[in-house]
Amino acid sequence: MLKHLYIKNYALIDALDIDFASGFSVITGETGAGKSIILGAIGLLLGQRADPKAVKGDATKCMIEATFDLSGMNQIATLTKSESSMARWFDDNDFEYDDTCCIIRREVTAAGKSRGFINDTPATLTQMRELGEMLIDVHSQHQNLLLQKDNFQLKVIDIIAANAKVRNEYTKAYKEYHKAKKELEDIRNAAEAAKNNEEFMRFQFDELQSAMLQDGEQEQLEEEQQLATHTEDIKSALYEVDNLLNNDDNGIVFMTSQTTQRISSAVPIYPKLSELADRLESSLIELKDIAQEINNEASAIDFDPERLAYVNERLDKIYFLEKKYKKENISELLEEQERLRQTIDMLDCSDDDIIKKEKEVEVLFTTAQKNADKLSKSRKDIVDSLQNDVVTRLVALGMPSATFKIDIETRELADDGQDKVAFLFSANKGMPLRPVAQVASGGEIARLMLTLKALISRAVKLPTIIFDEIDTGVSGKIAEQMAAIMRDMGNSDRQVLSITHLPQIAACGAHHYKVEKHETQEATTSVMRLLDKEERIREIAQMLSGSDITEAAMTHAKEMINANS
Repeated sequence: MLKHLYIKNYALIDALDIDFASGFSVITGETGAGKSIILGAIGLLLGQRADPKAVKGDATKCMIEATFDLSGMNQIATLTKSESSMARWFDDNDFEYDDTCCIIRREVTAAGKSRGFINDTPATLTQMRELGEMLIDVHSQHQNLLLQKDNFQLKVIDIIAANAKVRNEYTKAYKEYHKAKKELEDIRNAAEAAKNNEEFMRFQFDELQSAMLQDGEQEQLEEEQQLATHTEDIKSALYEVDNLLNNDDNGIVFMTSQTTQRISSAVPIYPKLSELADRLESSLIELKDIAQEINNEASAIDFDPERLAYVNERLDKIYFLEKKYKKENISELLEEQERLRQTIDMLDCSDDDIIKKEKEVEVLFTTAQKNADKLSKSRKDIVDSLQNDVVTRLVALGMPSATFKIDIETRELADDGQDKVAFLFSANKGMPLRPVAQVASGGEIARLMLTLKALISRAVKLPTIIFDEIDTGVSGKIAEQMAAIMRDMGNSDRQVLSITHLPQIAACGAHHYKVEKHETQEATTSVMRLLDKEERIREIAQMLSGSDITEAAMTHAKEMINANS
């Protein structure tokens, strides 16, 4: 239940600090006084999009804060012997839970930044919206249009049927069936696409497989090609080096040998040369070894035209395949070959996979259909009583010839079941039943919507309901009956607030609030206050007679209030 509302620097409101009571309360005020502004502020608390233009004047930010009493929610949980869904929501979203009080705050800066808080903990707009749906229902005039939508009509039936458990079971079964059905469709499409391309894929696989590619082969062949292509240059270089090393007259080996002998002959007379002589001897041994290896390499290198032709042909094949398949190396070609092999294998067993998935889909469909039948039954079981309740209430609301029927047709399974629902309505005797959207006037829709809201409120223990001018298009006795319905709703552990222009409804409220607009030379502001008894009589008298309040209007207003006390 909404206990307290604080608004600062929002639109025309400098500061509003007001308490609300339980039961049925009314809010009145002239057109343009600011009633819609207050609803807009409450909408921000319920997660609606913020408009920075709503920040008042030169203020840097606006703030809206509401305090809710949650004790009624806990009483409901106790009566139904179930865990409080409110407590469960707070736990699931990691917010501190107080079983008596909840504070929601929204701040919007002039720069367009917005912040939300639940019990002083930062909250997302989605979280504020979810919590708000459990705390308060704001019914404005445009929501009457919801009555014309099939999904809303089906939702009304489900709420009154209290079939949440059955519907959840169906939703779970349908999601599993729908997922499997989509997977089957994907498998079929993939198999069909693959089969259309099967011949080409088999050709590609055979082409790659017949090439008998080996990882690392390309590098080895390229090295061999490089060697074969430059054989003569390599042999010439080796022979030249061999001649430099082994020439009998002035070869490096011969000259080093002579040098070694000469320095060794001087060692006996000059021992210090012994180390140098040893080093030259070691160098001579190394040079002879090098000369021998070079001679061997020069003799071993040979040019094989046939081998070079094979290497060139093999590399041409590899380069062709890499270019054709847009791959960088043999490793990637082998990966493509394996992919083709797996796809072809899948083609060979795709029929078995499709048959297996078809059986799975069939089983899941049967389960979903059984749950859909249960869901349909839960809906159809309450149709007669719901139709009678609606007609009875419409008669009390001044529609003695009204007829109302709920038509349920079977359709293909969807996420909300297999039922297509239509609310059929006729306001006048002898007129055929037709869909609500085609035959109901604004006043008739308002009365029908109020009737459904009253019935819904019995099934859903929503703590606070705000009606924004639901009395549009009605007056007199009908307005009194509408007020009586809202008052009864407020007497059932619920808070009902009605924004109204009708004195008949205003007189029924247990509490009366007024929204006023004050204009000064500096600014225009909106305020809201709780009226005392005398102020209330005067307000209703003004609603009856206009700005010139007559004594008769005052007397009539007093009588209306006393009659509803």
